[in-house]
Amino acid sequence: MNALRKVLLLADDREAAQRYRHMLCADGHDVRWRGLDLAEAPPAVADGVDTILVVLTSEQWDPIAVLRQLKASQSLARVVIVNRNRTLAAAIEAMREGAADYLCEPCSADDLHAALRRLETALPAAEPSSTCLGDSKGLHDFEGILGRCSAMRDVFALIERIAPADATVLVTGESGTGKEMAVRALHRLSRRRDAPFLGCDCTALAPTLLESELFGHVKGSFSGAIATKKGLFEVADRGSLLLDEVSNLSLETQGKLLRVLETRRIRRVGDTAEHEVDIRLIATTNRNLGEMVKVGEFRADLYYRLNVVPVTLPPLRQRTGDIPLLAMAFLEDFSRQMGLDLTVFTPPAMQQMEVYSWPGNVRELRNIVQRLAVLYGGTQIELDHLPIEVREARRTVSSTELPRTWDEFKSFKRQVIDDLECRFLTAALERCEQNVTHAALAVGMQRPNFHALLRHHGLKPSG
Repeated sequence: MNALRKVLLLADDREAAQRYRHMLCADGHDVRWRGLDLAEAPPAVADGVDTILVVLTSEQWDPIAVLRQLKASQSLARVVIVNRNRTLAAAIEAMREGAADYLCEPCSADDLHAALRRLETALPAAEPSSTCLGDSKGLHDFEGILGRCSAMRDVFALIERIAPADATVLVTGESGTGKEMAVRALHRLSRRRDAPFLGCDCTALAPTLLESELFGHVKGSFSGAIATKKGLFEVADRGSLLLDEVSNLSLETQGKLLRVLETRRIRRVGDTAEHEVDIRLIATTNRNLGEMVKVGEFRADLYYRLNVVPVTLPPLRQRTGDIPLLAMAFLEDFSRQMGLDLTVFTPPAMQQMEVYSWPGNVRELRNIVQRLAVLYGGTQIELDHLPIEVREARRTVSSTELPRTWDEFKSFKRQVIDDLECRFLTAALERCEQNVTHAALAVGMQRPNFHALLRHHGLKPSG
């Protein structure tokens, strides 16, 4: 059963409002209704509302404009749009602008109830303090992908929304952000979930071999072609095909791929006959294909064919609130595999891991946690155990990376204060030749307080 919600129903039509209000009240939700007028901005959202259902029956309404107005009100409520525009493009644009879900009017009670159920997984649970790291239970696990930050929740909602469609998807993101996991989630949630899912690494093969891998070949078409072979497009028929790092395709192969996407027919290398294929294509890249188009390294027509539905995975440095969750999950996993007693990171160790920028993203975090689990057999990972590049990282922030929410601001503030305290203590010890008593006296602190602060940050006099 759905969790009961306080719903603000905004509708441009009284009859439609009554219909949706009846659907919501039938499930026990607390519903308030307000009318919409084209001549006026959407009404202010009262405190306590956790869901806003916007029902637009007139084509005169622009759902994006309504979304932006609601966003400007600073409400934390999740917004579900019900609109007459049935196109996938409209739904994607609304999701990009912050809509939690997008339904087509008229909407059935079952569809509305399903949308509210999806919100239960999209809404964040209470964020644990990064110092309470003894238990990673309650992790937001979306099809095997861990994450609780708002950026990842938006990615999860978008994947869930577009997975049932057959539109081509382009998944972008830096190396190590989990693009292949997102692709697998798309397949598992699609109508093709019971059909094959195959992948091709576009960086692993020379152009001629890559074409054979994708499209197949006939016997004798080239040296070594001792038998006719189906390509991945044919083997994945009725399923999904992943082109990993599609930016590495040669211009010649790009042209052949474009033709397949346009005709849904492939021709094996050395063959004259064509074979019809039915696949959903999903491509990934860690490069900016738009910039490659500008310099002539990627075909513009293929780019537009691939970029029907873009999904962008954020780098780990933009989701620092997820670092404790991911690190604990990895530590528990490796400890269980190796039969170790490692259970936690100390608060100073975890705080320093949140400071590090993680250029290798989630993959780098996982590899480092595995290294720590192998090297240290105690019950906890301490600050001194961290690799030097993590230990010596300093928190920096640009104007484009400023905290966007109060929780992010508090986390950033804590990190800045911790960094400042560490530098303050280290400098005091250096000035006093690592003598704790003299350093405490010099800075005007009592020795027990100074020593307690050293312990809190995992610092020791080098002497």
